[in-house]
Amino acid sequence: MSNNAPTNDAQVTFLTQEAYDRLAAELEELSTTGREEIAKRIEIAREEGDLKENGGYHAAKDEQGKIEMRIRQLQGLLKGAVVGEAPESDGTVQSGTVVTALVLGDEERFLLGSREIAGGTDLDVYSEQSPLGAAILGLKEGEKTSYKAPNGKDIAVEIVKVETFTG
Repeated sequence: MSNNAPTNDAQVTFLTQEAYDRLAAELEELSTTGREEIAKRIEIAREEGDLKENGGYHAAKDEQGKIEMRIRQLQGLLKGAVVGEAPESDGTVQSGTVVTALVLGDEERFLLGSREIAGGTDLDVYSEQSPLGAAILGLKEGEKTSYKAPNGKDIAVEIVKVETFTG
């Protein structure tokens, strides 16, 4: 494994087949029915008259923007996704693993990867691009590091356990 492997892994979004199917169905729904319904709501609100004073029109336009943003987000996520089973844990922090770590002395258990793969679990999720995720990617059980928090403080982290994500 080369030294730049964690950087390459950070660009990959791991998705289980269930998560991929769920997100693809959401994308299909938003791209078809969602767009049609919001267009109808905008048209009905537009027919009510003065657009400056029309709260329904502005609310529908805002919702349309959110739908389009989610469509773009899902398209990007699905396009760059690697679909399959969660990687079997070998004790190394990687995308799609469940990590138990001491963060500033407090034990935290979380999934490293996309929030989208967590599905119905109650696990917290940290992206590989987050300050914590970037700092621990590639570390093994027992290894320590620190990262700079957004407020500028150094946060000490020790990897306690790395497990296979089971959903």
